[in-house]
Amino acid sequence: MVARQLDEQIAGRFPVGKRLRVLDVGMGQGTQALRLARAGHQVTGVERDATMISAARARLAGEPEGIRERVRLVQSDGRDTGVHFLPGSFDVVLCHGVLMYVDEPDPLLAGLARMLAPGGLLSLLVRNGGALALRPGLAGDWETALAAFDTSAYRNRLGLDVRADRLSDLTATLAGIGAPLHTWYGVRVCTDTAADGAEIPEDLETLLAVEERAGKTDPYRGVAALLHLCGVRG
Repeated sequence: MVARQLDEQIAGRFPVGKRLRVLDVGMGQGTQALRLARAGHQVTGVERDATMISAARARLAGEPEGIRERVRLVQSDGRDTGVHFLPGSFDVVLCHGVLMYVDEPDPLLAGLARMLAPGGLLSLLVRNGGALALRPGLAGDWETALAAFDTSAYRNRLGLDVRADRLSDLTATLAGIGAPLHTWYGVRVCTDTAADGAEIPEDLETLLAVEERAGKTDPYRGVAALLHLCGVRG
């Protein structure tokens, strides 16, 4: 779903066929980085976790030479982009599933905004702090649901204590760092309670169509488990 949303924003902002310079911070195993490289873009992936970057390198090694040549992998903390790259070096900067692990995200976000060329796109995927009570509430965990209304902290499915972000706070932050919010989507509106490892349903395309529509439509997108925010460098 995030890939569909990202492609929609890229298509609406850049000329068709333009080879973009993409920075993927906290790229994990490189899912988005490889997908964008296959689409013809020049991608730099940054990841600090040695296991994750090893997995990304292994996946990259299995790609054709032309794709491998379009990808650069850097093992580093996402807060150190200024050490490795010049300001304005990228057309698109991704930071997906990272902010929940960062206690003070503002310096990281400011650094990412500096990496963008004028008119560049900043894509953030965060846990929705405005909907933390929904998952435990639907599961009947009333104590956890009640506590979730008054906190930005939660325990994720990996058992880690992490944090969520609210749309209003990130909107203000993006405006302050020169990459104001252009649009936003909800992600996992209807499917957040699906069990890990659940079988893919036969009507997958219909499910995706529902999620895609809900992710763009109020009030549904406001209660999504994740928020996909897209800011644009002025």
